[in-house]
Amino acid sequence: MSELAATKPATADRAIRSPLGEFWRRLRTKRVALAAGVVLLAIVLVCVFAPWLAPYNPTTPDYQAILAGPSATHWFGTDAYGRDILSRVIWGGRISLWVGFVSVTLGGAVGVALGLLSGYLGGWTDSVIMRLADVLLAFPGILLAIGIVAVLGPGVTNVIYAVAVFSVPVFARLVRGSTLALKQSVYVQASRSIGVRPVALVLRHILPGTLPGVIVYMSLRVGTAILTAAALSFIGLGAQPPSPEWGAMLADGRSYLGVDDQLTLFPGIAIFVTVLALNLLGDGLRDALDQRLR
Repeated sequence: MSELAATKPATADRAIRSPLGEFWRRLRTKRVALAAGVVLLAIVLVCVFAPWLAPYNPTTPDYQAILAGPSATHWFGTDAYGRDILSRVIWGGRISLWVGFVSVTLGGAVGVALGLLSGYLGGWTDSVIMRLADVLLAFPGILLAIGIVAVLGPGVTNVIYAVAVFSVPVFARLVRGSTLALKQSVYVQASRSIGVRPVALVLRHILPGTLPGVIVYMSLRVGTAILTAAALSFIGLGAQPPSPEWGAMLADGRSYLGVDDQLTLFPGIAIFVTVLALNLLGDGLRDALDQRLR
């Protein structure tokens, strides 16, 4: 009798725990993901407060300190124009993170909408949307981005559009698969039987069920977007000089490899740590949100 009384409160507590509370309970057991989240939050805060944290103007040259090594005056050294590398890395993070988050958000929004339409309506709508997605997926992402930027012209804004475009088909396929499964669920069938309109049915009952997968994939996709933006800037199609974008900084420093490695070392570390933190956080979110992994 005492054992039954002891188990009842625990069972009841699990039953009344909110979805957010259950998500946090599972996420806090993922210590690596939490550490990655803390690192990512620190990077975001440093970039947000760049005007107050950066010791120097990132674009102002100092011809008295050209190619200076790391020191107490310039912690990360200076580049070929005497510009402080630490300041450029901090300010460059604003550009890289902005490109990553905005492009994935745009691509995700369009992809989610197309995936919902494709999965719910089916028929010729599904065929048209999925065939267009297949066409985009036939191109490697970086080549598609290069082609779009080559047509639109170099620049950060066009890089955002390019990364958003090659993110759309993946989100569309992801959401379409979830929609096809949710459309056959009992609660959706019950809502349809009592006369809930299709738009309300999709927005209130199907869309929330697709969001866990979308959130996880977005966290992983931001890292890919940052790498793509850096690659485009490295080949001259992204941020233009003297913009302190991380990929552009790598391009500026490649002529000094083996001589002044600080020009490429610190931007490379910034890209590596940011993308690694995003991927580890995405893995933790996947484990915490995916009920099948419990």
